[in-house]
Amino acid sequence: MDDRQLTDPKDWADKHGDYLYRCALLRVRDSGLAEEVVQETFLAALQARARFAGGSSERSWMVGILKHKIIDLFRKQCREAPAEDIEGVGADLDEHPFDTQGYWKSHAVGPKNWPHDPSAVLEQKQFWEVLKHCLSELPPKMAQVFSLREVDELNSDEVCATLHITSSNLWVLLHRARKHLRTCLERHHFADAPQF
Repeated sequence: MDDRQLTDPKDWADKHGDYLYRCALLRVRDSGLAEEVVQETFLAALQARARFAGGSSERSWMVGILKHKIIDLFRKQCREAPAEDIEGVGADLDEHPFDTQGYWKSHAVGPKNWPHDPSAVLEQKQFWEVLKHCLSELPPKMAQVFSLREVDELNSDEVCATLHITSSNLWVLLHRARKHLRTCLERHHFADAPQF
């Protein structure tokens, strides 16, 4: 067993607040909601600190709590808001760039070359700013689906249950989100300079 200990809760905001806020903001796309989720995370951590087993770092433990708080928020939003009609969501992104033989259509622009080491790009602050911008262009439900499935790595059944969507809706929303994000990242990050 790891003998990691929790630090004084008075220090949590200074040690982890900014990091948790950035994680939350990337997922919920609203500064007020991100602050609220982080506060709920600190409160839940304070209430559960006696159960901290030390099997992970304090920050990892708090990120796990944050993820659950974000899922709870998404569930609440789904219960309170009418279901979005996915017809037409991202319709401009759906034009297929390939012809029937699988070749790029003459008017379609192929994807740009991405770096050989994508993990190095993830470490760049600029990349995260551009990703946040690109996510902000997505409709809310599409951004939630992408965040839960790709960022938080929930399985498909968990995402469908959380957001009250069907499996086919999940895959349509994911496809459209990925397509939009790829185009947006190519335009704003992998080009010469970001332009918003």
